[in-house]
Amino acid sequence: MIASIRYHSRVIGALFMRETITRYGREGLGFLWLIGEPLIFCLGVMGLWAVIKPEYEHGVRVAPFVMTGYMCLLLFRHIVGYNLNALQANVGLMHHRAVKPLHIYVSRALMEFAGATVAFAIVYAILLVLGAVSRPHDILLLYGGWLILFWFSTGLSLTFSALSIRFEVMERVVPVFMYLMIPLSGAFIMVDWLPDAYQKIYLLIPMPHTVEMVRGATFGEFVPTHYHPWYPIAWSAALTLTGLTLLATARQRVDVE
Repeated sequence: MIASIRYHSRVIGALFMRETITRYGREGLGFLWLIGEPLIFCLGVMGLWAVIKPEYEHGVRVAPFVMTGYMCLLLFRHIVGYNLNALQANVGLMHHRAVKPLHIYVSRALMEFAGATVAFAIVYAILLVLGAVSRPHDILLLYGGWLILFWFSTGLSLTFSALSIRFEVMERVVPVFMYLMIPLSGAFIMVDWLPDAYQKIYLLIPMPHTVEMVRGATFGEFVPTHYHPWYPIAWSAALTLTGLTLLATARQRVDVE
C-alpha cells in the first residue's frame, strides 16, 4: 500500500513539474507565475471593487468579501478549465506505461490548487496587515470549505473531461457553463442576501456551500452564512465516481499514434 502511494506520488510529482515548466517556462518568473497569475487577478478585481463600491455592503466589508469569493471562483474555473482537454493535450504521455490518465488530471488539479492556495494566503496576509480582515475565526472551517471546493472542482473536471473525449460538443458547452457559474457560484453574492423563498433553491447548487464555509470562517458568527458541508461532499463523491467510471475507457478512445 505504502509502496503504491509512493509510486503514484512520484509519477504525479514528475507530471506536476513537467506541466509547470511547459506552461510557464524556465525563464523570467517561471514557476512563480503559478502563484502570481491568480494573485494579480484577485488584487485587480479587489482594486476595481474598491473604486466602484462603498467600503461596506450589506454590513460586510467589500475587500475580504471579494477576496473569499473570487479566489474560490478562480480555483474552480482553473481546475475545470485546465483539465478539460488535459488528456488530449498530453496524449504522447500515454506511450509510457507508468502514466495513467488519472495521473495527468490529478497533477494539473494539484498544480492549480497549490497556486490558488498560496495566492489566497498572500492576499489574506495583505488584508490582515492593512486591517481589512481579522484572523480566521474558524481555521478548520476555512480548510474544510477550501478542500471540499477543490474536491468538487476536481470531480466535476473529471466528468467534463471524460465527456469531452466522447462528445466534441462539450468543448463548447463547458465554457458556457463556466460563465453561467459566475453568478451561481456564490462568489459575488451571499445566500443571506437573497429572499428567504429563494435561499433553499439557490443552495441546491453545491458550490455556494463551500464559498459560504470559507466566508463563515473569515467573517465569524456576526455575518450570517448558510451551508451544509455534507451536501457538496456528496456531490463531490458522486462526480468523482462518475468521472472515474467514464475515464476507465478513455485511454482506448484517445488516439496515441
